Amino acid sequence: MWRKVSAVVIPTLIACGILAYMLWRVWDDLVITLVHADPLYLAVAVLVCAIAWIMRGWRYRSILGGLAVRIALVFSTACILLSQTANLIVPARLGDLVRIFILKHEDLATYSQGVSSLVVERIFDVVTIALLGLVALPFVIETPEWFLPLIAVPIVGGAVFAAFLLLMGDRHSENRYLGIVYGMLAEIRAASLNARALLVLGASSIAIWLADILVCAVVVLMFGESIPFMVVVLAIVIGNLVKAVPITPGGVGTYEFALAITFELAGTAPATATVIAVVDHLIKNLVTLVGGIGSLYYFGDWSVHLMKRSFHEGLSREELREP
Repeated sequence: MWRKVSAVVIPTLIACGILAYMLWRVWDDLVITLVHADPLYLAVAVLVCAIAWIMRGWRYRSILGGLAVRIALVFSTACILLSQTANLIVPARLGDLVRIFILKHEDLATYSQGVSSLVVERIFDVVTIALLGLVALPFVIETPEWFLPLIAVPIVGGAVFAAFLLLMGDRHSENRYLGIVYGMLAEIRAASLNARALLVLGASSIAIWLADILVCAVVVLMFGESIPFMVVVLAIVIGNLVKAVPITPGGVGTYEFALAITFELAGTAPATATVIAVVDHLIKNLVTLVGGIGSLYYFGDWSVHLMKRSFHEGLSREELREP
């Protein structure tokens, strides 16, 4: 029991500690910055963020379509919102399992198909955001040397994984665990490595992340700043690549720190950089939370049990073998 409790408490304390330090070091200037914020831009940022979630739902629906799983747009969007809401609470992105459980509960997909759909989504997310960072990097001077490896590793890793999927062919194994792995790799390939999937998922991923970047750009305008768009792009890229390492629930703290540091390196005042980073993530998390609560009502009481199961039980290898 204590192990499970500490798995939540420790990452949460780390997140709170990072945010507290960021706010403490610029507190006086922070208050002045907040007073001069334009609330009209806040409404625009919230609207763009909500649209981005619908776009994510559409892309996830397309991924599942590549696995012969047919669901409605509202259902796929609700799946994502509920799982991401869970990720704001539980560590190590265990909330992602909620989607798998929901699909299985409704007899729409196997556990294996659910996991494969998540892998495809994550690959397109990480590679797309890294490519956007690679485009933005030459336009931002005096960036740290570690920015380039951070951006390059996901791109190279994605390319190597895609080559592996193409070369592996259709393999079978008498070992049941290898059979699970080969089956999932085949599903991932079917859902992602064909002309239509690459075009649809690639284009939608770019649109999704441009919308995410636009939210931050609107927040910049809300505080009357004129940070170059490419700096905003690079900040969101670095923030999300750091956030991909599940140190804290939802990347809270680490995401804001990465954004603020990137803005400061580009010449933005520390207080302004901090408030932009905090408000940007706050908007995105609050929209996620509202959408997640709405999704709970959409699915019903049983979805609460599935959220609890994602942390307490997880997914066994035996379940992955179920049809």
